[in-house]
Amino acid sequence: MRFVRPILTTLLAAALIGSVASTAPAVEVRATEAPAADVQEHVAMSQTFRNPVNPSADPSLMFYNGKYYVATTRGDRIGIWSSDSLATLLVQPEKVVFRDSDPSRNTQMWAPAFRHVGSRWYIYYTASDGVDSNHRMYVLESANDDPLGPYTFKAKIADFGEYAIDGEPITVNGRQYFVWTGPGRGQGGPAQLYIVRMSNPWTSTGQRVAIPADGGCSEVREGPTPLYGKDRLFLTYSSCDTGKPDYQLWMKSLANNADPMVAANWKQHPGPIFSRNDSTGVWGPGHHSFFKSPDGKEDWIAYHGKNTSTYTYAFRTSRAQKISWNADGTPNLGSPLAAGATQTLPSGDPGSANYWINDTQTGTGLNQVEYAGNWSSGSGCGNQCFWSDDHWTGETNATATIRFSGTRVALLSVIDSGNGIAAISIDGGPEQRVDYYSSIRVGEHLTYLSPNLPAGEHTLKIRVTGDKNPSSGSSIISLDRIEVY
Repeated sequence: MRFVRPILTTLLAAALIGSVASTAPAVEVRATEAPAADVQEHVAMSQTFRNPVNPSADPSLMFYNGKYYVATTRGDRIGIWSSDSLATLLVQPEKVVFRDSDPSRNTQMWAPAFRHVGSRWYIYYTASDGVDSNHRMYVLESANDDPLGPYTFKAKIADFGEYAIDGEPITVNGRQYFVWTGPGRGQGGPAQLYIVRMSNPWTSTGQRVAIPADGGCSEVREGPTPLYGKDRLFLTYSSCDTGKPDYQLWMKSLANNADPMVAANWKQHPGPIFSRNDSTGVWGPGHHSFFKSPDGKEDWIAYHGKNTSTYTYAFRTSRAQKISWNADGTPNLGSPLAAGATQTLPSGDPGSANYWINDTQTGTGLNQVEYAGNWSSGSGCGNQCFWSDDHWTGETNATATIRFSGTRVALLSVIDSGNGIAAISIDGGPEQRVDYYSSIRVGEHLTYLSPNLPAGEHTLKIRVTGDKNPSSGSSIISLDRIEVY
């Protein structure tokens, strides 16, 4: 474990003890039933994290050889982020591992998925020429045993002459198969799942088989992803339109030793297994992957969700949380936790020096917020805010100054149709203008991420400029959650 230096640990623990005990809902700290002082010690030692872990959608997340890796939908490229700890994944730089010059497949690049075979890595993804109906699936191959590549284009895979997305391999009885989403029979009705045999990591062979799947709506069945249980393979998938708040996960399963190419062998499990959680402010959870904790003892899900119930494809961010298993051997995914819910890191994660500061922790000391000018505060934003409260003001030149110790700082705040433009600076340096306007109200949105800073104490200042986007109704700026790394 990497410990926060003693002075920071002491200050952080002192700042947090009263706040956690008196303010946080029960879900905010899921670690233990321990007394408040023990929980604070746990938090101060930085064995915790908060979502999101990536600002994009459709996460394929794994832990391999001492690092976490995540690939998400980027549209015009395949990009990967890596980190020693899940707690610091959000602030790592993206490494672009592939761009394509072929115009038939270099746009609308979606849903990359990892696969490790021998000493090579494969990334399966979807792409088109810009026309949605022309989406097909492709695979990249690494030059060596490194998830970050370099990668080269390998092949088109499972091409049956029609729309196909979200494919990835699964292993059944020691053999390899490929599962994906294609159009329903006659191109009507919901998209459905398909399976085909594989002869190697980049080649499918033989005829495909359709796997009819329920979904609680008349729309998609997409993103099929395996979860391997003791006696069954669980094929989990997303249903409904991903822009809707009711995007959710459903599940089919296959008994060990059963033939996956016989559609009737796949058991349909009733109802969604992971869906919107209005009480925590998470809508549209889905398009997911599963990963093991670093020590291999825990199962985790990575998925995207939104902090708004509005029908939109924007504002999807990648999150992670631990899952469990029911007595009958089926997976229990639970319910989506609030974006700012403090969770214990996966077992075996080394931890990090990250911590949070809430907007209500006021003062002039380290890890506190000093307000100048007329600011308002309250809990009207409910589950769209960290701990259900934030500060806001539209007064020109009003400021909020945060003193922290670390190497990077992020702001997650409310953006809205009545918000304006802030000027943000570090250690008295040049101001960066940040627009807090959005036509859709969204809470805990990543509004600012500082550059890398020398280790030590720093000062972040947020100034209300009084300026606003022409579409905005006012110049209000919100301060909510400060995440320090």
